[in-house]
Amino acid sequence: MNQQTDKAILVVSFGTSYEASRKVTIEKIEQDIRNAFQDHRIYHAWTSKFIISILKKRDNYTVPTVKEALEQMITDGIREVVVQPTHILDGIENNIMKEEVLSYKESFDKIAFGTPLLADSKDESQAINAVTTEFSDLKETEALVFMGHGTTHQVNTVYAGLDQKFKESAHANVFIGTVEADPTIHDLVKEVTSFQPSKIYVTPFMIVAGDHAHNDMAGDSPDSWVCQFENAGFEVCPIIKGLGEYPGIRRMYVEHAQKAIDSMK
Repeated sequence: MNQQTDKAILVVSFGTSYEASRKVTIEKIEQDIRNAFQDHRIYHAWTSKFIISILKKRDNYTVPTVKEALEQMITDGIREVVVQPTHILDGIENNIMKEEVLSYKESFDKIAFGTPLLADSKDESQAINAVTTEFSDLKETEALVFMGHGTTHQVNTVYAGLDQKFKESAHANVFIGTVEADPTIHDLVKEVTSFQPSKIYVTPFMIVAGDHAHNDMAGDSPDSWVCQFENAGFEVCPIIKGLGEYPGIRRMYVEHAQKAIDSMK
């Protein structure tokens, strides 16, 4: 970290209570940004106060909130701030975070925001390329099913659009649904059943492989995605791997931070 500069990048994540996943996802994204922007000081913050408090109690591991990180930057004499979220969509969580940062705008000379992972159709194509590269040995008879989070925000339509885009980019055997919105697991079971795959791989379309991946996706309860596909008669293999583990996805966050830096010039 360059201690002399008054320029900083604040990397903002939702957070996770799964240490192993944190180390290979959130921390790797932060490290890639640190490596790419050595003329900036790098700070981090999480938006989930619930997860922050779990880690503090359980592991005595402290992560600052967005507010705490900004206060620290003021103390450290930072004047120009780029905020790079590791969120996937510009939804509720990202909007609340932006409002919180902008409440500090009088304390800095410049503030710019990097976009979340999927901000436009170019991002979508790039993300599809990044994830399908990781599954290049997927057979045409096999299905790859991604579990997205989903949101009540209108931006949720990105998931259905992405599913369509996989198909249009010659990946007819790749599907994406969400835990908390549409497309649902019931939609997916119908869609995947009509494809009749020889085997199904399920994996998170989330930055970390946390609770949703371990429980909603790969858990033992009858509601889990693995169990629902098995009940539909398929052989299912869960892959507990967050998007933050994919080099191509991490590279996108670095590029988004670079764009935000360029916008300040």
